[in-house]
Amino acid sequence: MNIKFFQDFFLWCTIINSIALFFWMLMFIGGSNWIYQFHSRWFKISLEEFHAIHYKGMAFYKLGIFLFNLAPYIVLLIIE
Repeated sequence: MNIKFFQDFFLWCTIINSIALFFWMLMFIGGSNWIYQFHSRWFKISLEEFHAIHYKGMAFYKLGIFLFNLAPYIVLLIIE
């Protein structure tokens, strides 16, 4: 395993996780009412709490992408 392998690995991790985040965002924008109705069958949650949970989840996921995928990729590019 060399540095090129890890560069490719972190690049693909960044791409795949960014696509997952984008898909989550599209599903939330396009179907948030349906998703809320689906989840409100199991949990007593207000619409405001539901939106806050999703926004926080997306923010943490994006932060995770930056910290654990993009930052190592950039570091590997710099040290190469």
